Amino acid sequence: MEYTIFNDFIEVTVSDVGAELMSIRSKKDGTEFLWQGDPEFWKGRAYNLFPICGRLTEGKYTFEGKTYEMNLHGFVRKSVLDATVLACDKIDFGLRSDAKTMEMYPFEFEYHICYSLVGSTVQMEISVVNHTESTMPFALGGHPGFNVPLAGEGNFEDWKLEFCPECAPVQVVMSDACLTTPERAAFPLEEGKFLPLRHSLFDRDAVILTGASKRITLKSDVSAHSVTVEVPDAMKYLGIWHAPHKEAPYVCIEPWTSLPSYDGEVDDLASKRDMFELSPLASYTLIWAVTVE
Repeated sequence: MEYTIFNDFIEVTVSDVGAELMSIRSKKDGTEFLWQGDPEFWKGRAYNLFPICGRLTEGKYTFEGKTYEMNLHGFVRKSVLDATVLACDKIDFGLRSDAKTMEMYPFEFEYHICYSLVGSTVQMEISVVNHTESTMPFALGGHPGFNVPLAGEGNFEDWKLEFCPECAPVQVVMSDACLTTPERAAFPLEEGKFLPLRHSLFDRDAVILTGASKRITLKSDVSAHSVTVEVPDAMKYLGIWHAPHKEAPYVCIEPWTSLPSYDGEVDDLASKRDMFELSPLASYTLIWAVTVE
């Protein structure tokens, strides 16, 4: 089922499957900012990632001597969440552990993502509660895609990402299997802040950066429209992606708290790199946002 929230500036639609954003539309001129899931390129729109980000080596991990299997980006994106409409401009989606999730992830938990609209900003507040009597490792991430060009203005190559403030990000070099390697490479930006978009950027799948600014804007000199993604320090990795080897008319701006597994290494979840460790009965909250103009 899909739900729509709105204010004077934007109208936002969210599905209860994965609590996935389905539309971010301007009420001023009708511009659709969110990628609309054309299966020729990528049928997703804006996945929510939990309890992992990216792939696991061989699609599995171990924990306390037992092996578990889990799909790319975790199971929230394919789960049906319970929706609670809080106001015309605010809605919460929740998921509690059950027998199905325990087969993939042996923890009792509660996951919520609350969407609220503030002007032309979509704010996403993610909270996780550990109902297990042991420490619970987990990761969080987002995977929204945005139309390029926006409003049909210009071509794909007329658009760029602007990083604010200026920064010198480092690229996490990925293997051909889209798993992490120990290698890192400088990823210089034009004038320390611009990444011009070109389809060939994604010939080896996603570009994964660390050390990037926490405010990234999709913009163009030929348009007054833009999308800005703002993330907290905890989301220390940034994925930039569209379907490889295609002239796909969108770009994903993906904030992650952790990385895929190292190639050739099946993770033990208790020692998997960059995972949050939530104490028994504790909770954790993270907020990030998308602003459209």
